[in-house]
Amino acid sequence: MTTTTLAVLVPLLPFLGAVAGLLLGRTTPGFVRPLAVVPTLAALVLAVLVAADQGGGRAVDAATELTPTGSVPIELSLHLDGFAALVAVLVGVVATCVQIYSTGYLRDDPRYPSYAALVSLFTSAMLLVVYSGDLIVLLVGWEIMGICSYFLVGHYWETPEARAASIKAFLVTKLGDVPFLIGLFALATETGSFRITKVLGAVAHGGLGHPTVIALLLLAGVAGKSAQFPLHSWLPDAMAGPTPVSALIHAATMVAAGVYFVARLLPVFEASRAAMVVLAVMAAVTMLGSGLAALAQDDIKRVLAYSTIGQLGYMTGALAVGERGAAVFHLLTHGAFKALLFLAAGVVIHAAGTNSLAAMSRVSNLRDRVPDAFWTMTVALLALAAIPPFSGFFSKESVLGAAEHVVTGHTEHVPAASGWITLVAGLLTALLTAAYATRLWLLAFHGRGAEAPDHGRQPLTMTVVLWVLAVPSLALGGFTFRLLPDWFDGHDLTPTLTTSVVGTGLALAGVIVTYAAWRHTTALAARVPLGAVAAHPEGDAGLVEAEAIASHAPAYGGVAHAPDPADPGRLLLGPLHRHAAVGFHLDAVYATLFVRPVQAGASLVRFLDREVVETYVRGAGALPRLLGAAVRRAQTGNVQTYVSALLAGTVVLAVAVLLVATGA
Repeated sequence: MTTTTLAVLVPLLPFLGAVAGLLLGRTTPGFVRPLAVVPTLAALVLAVLVAADQGGGRAVDAATELTPTGSVPIELSLHLDGFAALVAVLVGVVATCVQIYSTGYLRDDPRYPSYAALVSLFTSAMLLVVYSGDLIVLLVGWEIMGICSYFLVGHYWETPEARAASIKAFLVTKLGDVPFLIGLFALATETGSFRITKVLGAVAHGGLGHPTVIALLLLAGVAGKSAQFPLHSWLPDAMAGPTPVSALIHAATMVAAGVYFVARLLPVFEASRAAMVVLAVMAAVTMLGSGLAALAQDDIKRVLAYSTIGQLGYMTGALAVGERGAAVFHLLTHGAFKALLFLAAGVVIHAAGTNSLAAMSRVSNLRDRVPDAFWTMTVALLALAAIPPFSGFFSKESVLGAAEHVVTGHTEHVPAASGWITLVAGLLTALLTAAYATRLWLLAFHGRGAEAPDHGRQPLTMTVVLWVLAVPSLALGGFTFRLLPDWFDGHDLTPTLTTSVVGTGLALAGVIVTYAAWRHTTALAARVPLGAVAAHPEGDAGLVEAEAIASHAPAYGGVAHAPDPADPGRLLLGPLHRHAAVGFHLDAVYATLFVRPVQAGASLVRFLDREVVETYVRGAGALPRLLGAAVRRAQTGNVQTYVSALLAGTVVLAVAVLLVATGA
């Protein structure tokens, strides 16, 4: 088969698996798990073959016109460069691991068939975005991911949290998609094509008349899909979905789409220096705000969610300094260790019976209950904190090194302001990232108190996946940019000495300071007895129940909701803690600026409809009714009355005629 044929099959196979799973899931449940795993695994194998054939060399392009549309055709086209090949492999690896993990994690869930089919469709949509060479076809995959996220985040629809989170994720991302769609049509209008290669060719020859407006419109969609400030608030709430869904969304699909889109069309954004500065500011605010918020979260999955937002900020920062190779490099390493973090968190949640770090900190020997999750999560947290030689160090330092090149004047086409903003924010975020990663590790695995409840060993499909993902989390960074330089535009992504020393120093400082704060708060907490933590009342009730609990009260009572005096985040953040814990009140701001005005407008419309429009409607019906009642009174059934009325009418008419005739 040719490379083009293989590339067509990569998104097609998960799509066919999703269709077959939806059709056969209820009638033949024995085929559900093979239909979930096999097509995704086959797509991964084909993606690897496509990457091997492409080899990081010249891009492979193929196109066929779908339908004549006049001056701007819509084409089913492929554009396979090194970035597309590598990202497709990442999507395939994470999606396959998620599907295998889910066979054990959701083994008792009656809605598993629809869940598995939606995950396959989600994967197919992301692969379509990755390989597509036409902006309209890319938009199709972009929107399908939004629909799939709505259903997957709301998988536990019995809980109000899941219902609210799914609606919020859908609405916030759609809020960004509206200007995104306008930007796509404006871009195609000015360049004369939706084909990505033709768009980039037109931009290279100065064919873009309004680059700033178009870039800012497109950035709105990117901010929504990739959870960047100010449209990031949906992502922490999306943790109400199953943990494997969180791993898929955070590591390889949905949020990665926005970063990948900007990397694909980076020349469009570079055509506007103002847009590059806006991109840098958006990245800086996202990185710093999410780092502070992660340090204050109690839910382990919300910590990881804010972590994802911050790491996406690093990728956006790399794009803001014109280095898409560093952005995609960090996208790859982040995909590996973030998928591992979420899947390991799922094991920890089941073992502890709660998502609460405060509750976990009050039980002992949790790491002995789940040794696989403990060791693999430790590897992933070290990669997240960018501690050498783990993969996150190399990719994060490549971002900081790219910003340093801009600051020192080695890159002329990017504003120096973008470099300074990205570099300073990136270094401060390195400190915060190491701090909240250390805090999570200490609270989850070094608790003191009653023994953790024993829910038995995890299914082998779950623990094997953790070790599979631990390998790239440990080794991917140190070899990728050396063995595959051509895949990243041929740019040198070797970390620079200055940023490596400063960045690693700040990361180690974050680890040390957090550990010292934890030792201090733990000593204080020992003087405040809060009661022992009871065992999980459900026993070995299965993984679904442990994940779907709406609160921590069944297992831990009021202790789970009590402030944890051993939490180093409270000491480190001080009075800022209560604001960071609620995401700096961004939801309240949105409620004031948007939700309440819309609700007030809806109330006004309802009032006008009921009190004004309905009054006219009721009046239109009441007048004929009154006239009918008056006429009905005249219908007595007495013939003499009718004759008298007839004579009276005749007299009246005769008099009227005489008066008219006399007047004439």
